[in-house]
Formats: sequence, structure tokens, C-alpha cells
Amino acid sequence: MEGMEVRPATRDDEADWRRLWTEYLDFYNTKVPEEVYAETWKRLHTAGEFEPKCLLAVTHTKPMGLVHFLYHRTTWTVANNCYLQDLYVDPERRGTGLGRVLIEAVKRVAAEDGISNLYWLTQESNTTARQLYDRLAKNTGFIRYRMD
Repeated sequence: MEGMEVRPATRDDEADWRRLWTEYLDFYNTKVPEEVYAETWKRLHTAGEFEPKCLLAVTHTKPMGLVHFLYHRTTWTVANNCYLQDLYVDPERRGTGLGRVLIEAVKRVAAEDGISNLYWLTQESNTTARQLYDRLAKNTGFIRYRMD
């Protein structure tokens, strides 16, 4: 896409990252306390195989999308898995292919790190995002359970 780049979040991006992540959380009608923002931002800039990572989609110098992902071990393969945890595109950029670009960027980064298994979750009711996901990946049919 012309005028767009995908790059790792830098420490200078905190305000834009916070804006995008807050909008993502609002989309899912949830909030996290300030300590989670602070710790997540810290973790995104901490070196380590299993620390979360963040890429930003920047259009004409303004971050307009983000993706958080992390690697984890698995009992099914020797190589780690890549879990795409959060994906968000600013509403004014939806439908432009930015979501696809962010997913493909995660796939590329993971492949550079020797990881070929990329997966993510979404709400069943997120029909707009699912249209993209259904074109890019296979719905495995698994149902997620959560115990608090």
C-alpha cells in the first residue's frame, strides 16, 4: 500500500499505541487497569523469546493499526507457535487491506524466527473480521473455553 509501512512499535509510539489499543478494547467492550497498560508497554520493549511483540501499520506517519503477537512452546511440534493476540485497524482504514497486511507481516516475522504455525481467535459475532480471516486461514472448528 502506498504511503504505508508496517514496523515494530518504538518507545516513541506509546501515545499512538495506547490510543489504538484502547480503541481495540472499547470494540470488545472491555477495559484494563492502568497497570496493565504500563506492564504491557514494558513487555513489548523487553527482549525475550516469549515476550509479546507489537507491529504498527503507519500510514503517512500516523499509526492506524496494530497487532500484538507472541510465541509459545507446544507439545505438538519442536518449533514454537505464534499466537496473534490482538489485531486492530482504525475505523477510517477498515476495508483498505490493512488488516491483511498486518497479519501477513506477523506471518513473515514468525517465519524469519523459524515459526510456521500462526493462529488467532475472534468472536463468532465479529462477522466483518471473519470475512477476512476466512479468506486467509482455515477455521479449525475449535471452541474456546475459559475458566476464571
